Amino acid sequence: MSTLPKTMKAAILRELKAPLDIATIDLPATLEVGQVFVQIHFSGICGSQLGEIDGAKGEDKYLPHLLGHEASGTVLAIGPGVRQVAVGDKVVMHWRKGPGIEAVTPHYTCNGQKINAGQITTFSEYTIVSENRCTRIPADSELDVAALFGCAVTTGFGVVENNAKLRIGESCVVFGAGGVGLNIVQAAALVNCYPIIAVDLHDNKLELARQMGATHLINASQTDAREAITAIVAAGKLDSFIDNTGQPKIIEMGYELVKPQGRVTLVGVPKKGNTINIYSLPLHFGKGLSGSHGGEAQPDTDIPRYHDLYRHGRIQLKKLITNYFPLERINEAIAGVRDGSIAGRCMIDMGH
Repeated sequence: MSTLPKTMKAAILRELKAPLDIATIDLPATLEVGQVFVQIHFSGICGSQLGEIDGAKGEDKYLPHLLGHEASGTVLAIGPGVRQVAVGDKVVMHWRKGPGIEAVTPHYTCNGQKINAGQITTFSEYTIVSENRCTRIPADSELDVAALFGCAVTTGFGVVENNAKLRIGESCVVFGAGGVGLNIVQAAALVNCYPIIAVDLHDNKLELARQMGATHLINASQTDAREAITAIVAAGKLDSFIDNTGQPKIIEMGYELVKPQGRVTLVGVPKKGNTINIYSLPLHFGKGLSGSHGGEAQPDTDIPRYHDLYRHGRIQLKKLITNYFPLERINEAIAGVRDGSIAGRCMIDMGH
């Protein structure tokens, strides 16, 4: 790695519920088995990072550490044993495991202090990721759109294919129209669900949901969501309720609204300590309640499938990206995602 950068700018989470620290990080001199050194072009901001910053899962024993789990980039170097990608390849980086080596985590430091990182982090100019977090894409791919395949697209489409298992003509509520929710709407439209009811607190997100294929829109900050949903699909007639919020009251509402053999799919992750109260008897007679883990996506097979759909004009992805920020303004970008002023996916443009 002697010809490669020795340092990089990165956004560090030093303490919970605090702005990220943009600092210069020292890179290791050599790559370990299974590690891939990537120059990042674009990184998306996902709700999962907001949860990490807020400590949604409780105490964070890895502070200080790096963040980010969806990005596009160019491979600059590979460590011993890497076979899935080669130097010069354009790649999508994703948090779901693909084929290849699960490498040790990289050794970063900042002013002599260890900076922790997992097998993938993307809020930086460069990154060292595990081979199994990289998937090769065509050299002429649109790199801002490609970053969406790291989480937003694969999770959203995977939820529809693998978790909710939506069928032609089924009714569906998508509660929460962020980056993942918008792709759930789009995938539901692909399989001809009807109605597709998008629920959110922000009109700008609902307008994007309409463009993605939602047939009905509900602004839950202005109307009672339960009443609005049942006015469209009578209680006990709803086939599928997909929750992206992780909020217990919304999950409980979805469980009550779906039909006796309906399905509730949990995509959003609740804060630690938040529990739901349900009457479990219907579970014995066909009602479904299940969690999604990234849509159970298989990056090596799903990313090429979905990418081909985009290249042939069968799905819309460009309009999902509504904002671009440089790394130096990442805290501003995070604030926009948090308060809903950013409607779709926000991309951090590393300027490469």
